[in-house]
Amino acid sequence: MIRHAITLSIVLPLAGTSALAQMAADSVAPEIATGISEGVSPVTSQNWMVAVAHPLAAEAAAHVLRRGGSASDAAIAAQAMLGLVEPQSSGLGGGAFLVRYDDETGTVTTLDARETAPLAATPTLFQTAAGDPLAFFTAVIGGRSVGTPGTPALMAEMHQRWGKADFASLLEPARKTAEAGFTVSPRMAKSVANAAVSLRAHPATAAYFLPGGKPLAVGTTLKNPAYAATLARFQKDGVSPFYTGDLARNIVDTVRGFALNPGLLTMADFTNYRVKERAPVCAPYRGHEVCGMGPPSSGGLTVGQILALLEPYDLKALGQDNPESWRLIGDASRLAFADRGRYMADPDFVPQPTKGLLEPDYVKTRSSLLNGDKALETVTAGEPAWDHAGLFGDGLSLDLPATTHFSIRDSEGNIVSITSTIENGFGSRLMANGYLLNNELTDFSFRTHRDGRPIANRVEPGKRPRSSMAPTIVLKDGKPVLAIGSPGGSRIIGYVAKTIIAHLDWGMDIQTAINFPHAVNRFGTYDLEAGTGAEQLQQPLEALGYKVNIRNLNSGLHAIAIGENGLTGGADPRREGIVIGE
Repeated sequence: MIRHAITLSIVLPLAGTSALAQMAADSVAPEIATGISEGVSPVTSQNWMVAVAHPLAAEAAAHVLRRGGSASDAAIAAQAMLGLVEPQSSGLGGGAFLVRYDDETGTVTTLDARETAPLAATPTLFQTAAGDPLAFFTAVIGGRSVGTPGTPALMAEMHQRWGKADFASLLEPARKTAEAGFTVSPRMAKSVANAAVSLRAHPATAAYFLPGGKPLAVGTTLKNPAYAATLARFQKDGVSPFYTGDLARNIVDTVRGFALNPGLLTMADFTNYRVKERAPVCAPYRGHEVCGMGPPSSGGLTVGQILALLEPYDLKALGQDNPESWRLIGDASRLAFADRGRYMADPDFVPQPTKGLLEPDYVKTRSSLLNGDKALETVTAGEPAWDHAGLFGDGLSLDLPATTHFSIRDSEGNIVSITSTIENGFGSRLMANGYLLNNELTDFSFRTHRDGRPIANRVEPGKRPRSSMAPTIVLKDGKPVLAIGSPGGSRIIGYVAKTIIAHLDWGMDIQTAINFPHAVNRFGTYDLEAGTGAEQLQQPLEALGYKVNIRNLNSGLHAIAIGENGLTGGADPRREGIVIGE
């Protein structure tokens, strides 16, 4: 067995802030990376590999693969464990997207397990009586923000389609760990400390994360008997109690019974929930196909657009330290984000110009805007060809970083790339059956119209909010060469695109590409990763016309590269994941 551990991120508690400001800070600046571990080497193996965001989850997945289980089996085991040991990021109360490569058929399949808005929701769900948008954290904390979770349904769907091991056995490591207890990691403890004010909002949440009124300390042994009981129900009855039984009823009662900010979920929302297979979105780049999740995720399309816009420009020759490279990458990202804001939403509710956004003539026209030598002064959405009519206003939706990603490849060559979330750190702060409930509905636009046009990502009953999650599989000549993804809110897109560029254009091995400092531009301001070499770009980028912000950029990239000599894995040193392979 080959494995490595990763230097943990350090989170600094905030002091001297009001309760409301503290709640906002839970997501705006929860985790501060003290630096990137330059000494970490990539892991190599020949048969199978997992790259997962927590050592216990990686071990659970590896245990499955050692016994001949499939990549999907291993993903189920990993997700069950992550919901226990990394509860602030993902879990049974959230949703996920899956991109899978089948080695036998050579096909890529994508599954959408995004949360859905309650059937009782209206477009004004996040507006005041006067029609103004609610303050963001007023909307987040409580039942109003909770959508119907999709993660348990995805676990069941994966097992039905591609599972080899007994479903109950896949949950046993997490069940036993929940019953016996696990050691609270530095990252989890610091996240709890930063979120302590808002975690007091719900009694069950406070009792679990703030025992005796104090945040969980590093090294504490934490047991979760309610979570163990939930997994035991799944082992006995499958996930049906989550959607049609008492587990669903407990969630509905929790969401609707939160007096401060009650929600609208009903049993009908759970009964009607379905995982949906969507067509993958694939974009060409340097002789590769970069395949990801299409709408309601904006990840696949926006990563694909960024890379397609950069295709005519020789980033390899320019080099990784050249400000011109970053001008091109930054403005390609801004152009793609402008299209994202106007057009991308749930395709079951809103017509999508998916083909048009990647159509060669459209991409060529947009790419030509990068031909100057200064930052673009203005960036607006383009006018792609439509499969059918649609005209929308620009929408702005916060998409905050509390997510996880894992990449897994089994001994038969099948690959899963999965990004899973409860949205904001600790989600809605409501807890039921041993896990946190998402606040995914705040990924919708709080406004319904702009400039007289409806906003594509507005709230509608049964609709899935737009996401930035970007689980990705890169192919060359029809064979996978990379599986990758990251948490990080809307910056996920920039993290994934940067790492693909570093790997394919600048020839970095996948661990070095992950380590490489972040420089992300979405809406005009260039975010440079604090405490890294990216800070050296500040003056050159300002000279090109950008506003620059030095800040902490806490990605969680986990990737597997596949080559002639086997598998090479990388885990993000900004978090606490590991790679295991044999």
